[in-house]
Amino acid sequence: MSISDTAPTAGRAATPAPAARRFLDEHDPPTPCLVVDVDTVVDRYRALAAAFPDTRVQYAVKANPEPAVLRALAREDAWFDVASPAEIDLCLEAGADGGRLSYGNTIKKPADIARAHAAGVREYTCEADGDLDNIAAHAPGAQVSARVLVEPPDSVTPFGRKFGCVPDRATALLLRAAELGLDPVGVSFHVGSQQLDTAAWDVAVEAAASVFAGTAAHGLHLRRLNVGGGIGASYRDTAPEPTAYASAIGEALARHFPDRAPELVLEPGRAIVAEAGVIRTEVVLVTRKDPADEHRWVYLDVGRYNGLAETEDEAIAYALEPVGDHDGASGPVIIAGPTCDGDDVLYQRTPYRLPESLRAGDRIDILAAGAYTASYSSVAFNGIPPLRTHCIHEGRPTSAD
Repeated sequence: MSISDTAPTAGRAATPAPAARRFLDEHDPPTPCLVVDVDTVVDRYRALAAAFPDTRVQYAVKANPEPAVLRALAREDAWFDVASPAEIDLCLEAGADGGRLSYGNTIKKPADIARAHAAGVREYTCEADGDLDNIAAHAPGAQVSARVLVEPPDSVTPFGRKFGCVPDRATALLLRAAELGLDPVGVSFHVGSQQLDTAAWDVAVEAAASVFAGTAAHGLHLRRLNVGGGIGASYRDTAPEPTAYASAIGEALARHFPDRAPELVLEPGRAIVAEAGVIRTEVVLVTRKDPADEHRWVYLDVGRYNGLAETEDEAIAYALEPVGDHDGASGPVIIAGPTCDGDDVLYQRTPYRLPESLRAGDRIDILAAGAYTASYSSVAFNGIPPLRTHCIHEGRPTSAD
């Protein structure tokens, strides 16, 4: 079945991650902490693989590099998108083969390329002559894709113009890659993280197809298209189902590659791990700045610097669920983190309501928090340690936890 045959379905709300919440209730670990249910990670990976048959689904390690997550995916024979030598090491230690790692970061030092090549990594992405020269020198014969700069509809956390080059430049890079003895295999792009508009891929696939045509005119026939990540997860708002993304991408491929679709690569991170995670946080303080204020300020022991970096500009609106019995009325709140920093305000414009009965010492669960939380956590701002992470399998801690 081609992915274009898959019918879209309605999105789902953020899941309550029952196994993670049961673990938190039973073990009551110190807060703040993240619990990741590895079984949910595997379930989400399998759902994406089923929605995208005949597609290489490679996990974006940066979303959550916990060893237990990587081990579980390695057992599924997943591929991995890595962005640094440290991520390569983590994947190898988790049991992944170096040949199933793709070095997708286009910004890398020569020494990083040499180290990756020595580890068995054979696939690299580039967007500049200097990087291409370094790949040729330190990973001879490697497979190379050129990353195309695309301007799709805004995602929740767009990349702007940081990555990629225009199609004509990508065409020239791939032709030069062949001259350098490399194996130019295709094109990659990314339509932005948490992309909720499935039509975004059409613009990007069209740009990629122009590169395929450009190299073919010079006798170089590309064979692989990496459509990046961007598959959304459900937070307070629902994201489309994987099948809806698959349908839209399949239609774009049929439109812009009418004769023969290229090999397809998908690079999800958030869509695999977000819904597997729950952060439990403690309420530190509840107050009003003025008795006449409508909004209470609720300060948590987790904030922008120790796990909730994606609340910058209030981009990701997490679903919050108070723990315990809070019958009665709720009221509007402004939510902030614990640090001595004015930027550590999580939600001031996004409307949230929490129980009027909420007090210091109460707990709140932050749902769908498995992606870009612990991995974004600072080392020790204000002396606060990085977000503690517990991985569970079948409701119990994994062997390395």
